[in-house]
Amino acid sequence: MIVLILGILIFIGVHLVPTSPQARKGLAGQLGEAQYKIAFSVASLIGFALIIWGFGMARHSGANVQLWTPPTWTKHIAFALMWPAFVLLVAAYVPSRIRDKAKHPMLAAIKVWALAHLLANGDLAGLILFASFLAWAVYDRISVKKRGALGPLGAKHGGATQDIIVVVVGTVAYLAMLFWGHAWLIGIRLVG
Repeated sequence: MIVLILGILIFIGVHLVPTSPQARKGLAGQLGEAQYKIAFSVASLIGFALIIWGFGMARHSGANVQLWTPPTWTKHIAFALMWPAFVLLVAAYVPSRIRDKAKHPMLAAIKVWALAHLLANGDLAGLILFASFLAWAVYDRISVKKRGALGPLGAKHGGATQDIIVVVVGTVAYLAMLFWGHAWLIGIRLVG
């Protein structure tokens, strides 16, 4: 459980820096913009790797107690919620009307992902992981609104063609994760 928590602290800690424009500016000023971005990326990858490794270990640890047993129907809700989460994830990187409406689709995708997984899991490791990401995404969305941050695409806009691309790519990614990816990455088969 310690590796999971350490990974969460590193990943979310690094992602909290941009929520304070003064902290980000100070670090970028000390390190240089390029070095700041490299350090941000490396620390994010380390945190992400520790989360994956730590969550895998925590799921099989004796410390991972079952806090509640989710009813079967919550898994169906989670399956339904994950489709728009993947569409929103793709929309974060493709200028589209979907992205414009969602404002910050990456944060929306993380919130939907975390909520879906909180509904479908009742173990301590799941609660720590998904509640942490849900809380961070809610906080970051509030911060983004106050800062007026536009996300990785800036002010680029798209039309109907890009909306179709977002939905198709998001749907393909969702189906790949549903039928194959989740079992391969997480070790839990969802269907089949």
